[in-house]
Amino acid sequence: MALIPIDQAHALQIQAGTLGRRAGHAFEDDIASRINSYTYPIWVNDTGNQHLGIGDPAFLLISYIARVLRSSMIVSATAISTGALATSEEGQKWLSINGASVRRCKSDLVVTISLSDGRTQTVGISTKQCNNTVPTNAQLYFTTARGFTKLLRDHGIYVSDEALTGLRRFCGDAGFRPLDFPNELEGRSIDPRRYFWEEMSQPAQQEWAHILTNYQDAVTRLLLQKAYIDDLFVPDFLIHKTRASSLWGDTEVAIYAIEELVRLSRMYQKFATREYSVRKGSYRDPQGYSHLAPRFGIVQMQRGGQEQHPEQLQFNLEAGYFYKIENLGG
Repeated sequence: MALIPIDQAHALQIQAGTLGRRAGHAFEDDIASRINSYTYPIWVNDTGNQHLGIGDPAFLLISYIARVLRSSMIVSATAISTGALATSEEGQKWLSINGASVRRCKSDLVVTISLSDGRTQTVGISTKQCNNTVPTNAQLYFTTARGFTKLLRDHGIYVSDEALTGLRRFCGDAGFRPLDFPNELEGRSIDPRRYFWEEMSQPAQQEWAHILTNYQDAVTRLLLQKAYIDDLFVPDFLIHKTRASSLWGDTEVAIYAIEELVRLSRMYQKFATREYSVRKGSYRDPQGYSHLAPRFGIVQMQRGGQEQHPEQLQFNLEAGYFYKIENLGG
């Protein structure tokens, strides 16, 4: 028989128990558990727009949210981790949040916070974590050339068919690879499974440069917030565990409102390409060869190339971006 919750906290406990903990979601599970266990009210110190902090990530997160909402006191807060939705193998595969049934969600945490002025607000939080001693790239969005193009077109950003073809060549889509054209293989000494950015047609390169320069904020925002058409709780904030930590209370995290992160990303860098060479794997570049890697702001754009997803397009947050944008203002 299904349990009947006696209050909101009990409902959160039931849902957490039904879905079960998964190791990959331990970070957001711990944050949710701590937010739900605090004794309220909590007074919030005004420390300005400080994004990097060391301490209890859950406390740092709700304090940051309260400051962004311009409140000095949290009357109450409840949180639920949605990450298990993606990995739940049995039982319930949906969550009830504020009366809405949520089956897919870009936010890893949904927090409802009540403030001293009477406001109650529900916000979504995206979580990222690094468990290495030094920060590494963090995956932001995983799609295909066609999926990314559709995302842009669906949100009013024009992408021509030639630009799409160029991106499909960059990703190594079947039918768009050098190995699909025997005449292209003659004399080719670099990877035959895909074309590189600099091998796109000039019009395609120019169009992507135009899109990622003139619509940088919009594209960055889409990558940070959009995943599902029916998503009821897109992320309003991002919390990033920057490196491995042995003690919860000594964990370094970077926290941003999404709009703030979009702005800082643009201030950090506009669209650019960076040279690199393939130095490992089956198709290493001959001496003297280099390629162009596209990036905009803190976002790096590359062909996924994983064995199970060889045609995927991958967007990453640059390793250590939180240190690089810390003093850009705001």
